Amino acid sequence: MKLGGQLRVVGGGLGRSRIIGFDMTAAMALARALEIDRKAAAELLPVIEAQMVREFNGGEQDG
Repeated sequence: MKLGGQLRVVGGGLGRSRIIGFDMTAAMALARALEIDRKAAAELLPVIEAQMVREFNGGEQDG
């Protein structure tokens, strides 16, 4: 996962951390470096981010 080091993480207490999303500035820079269309990246990254957050946090959803 090329964005593995570009995650935003917060402490959840009792030693548990939660992933809250990608660093979108880094994600868009990576898309640009990989020559991925900026409009496609802007449309798709938030959808991918939301699914990744749900999966990494064990299917939990906020609100």
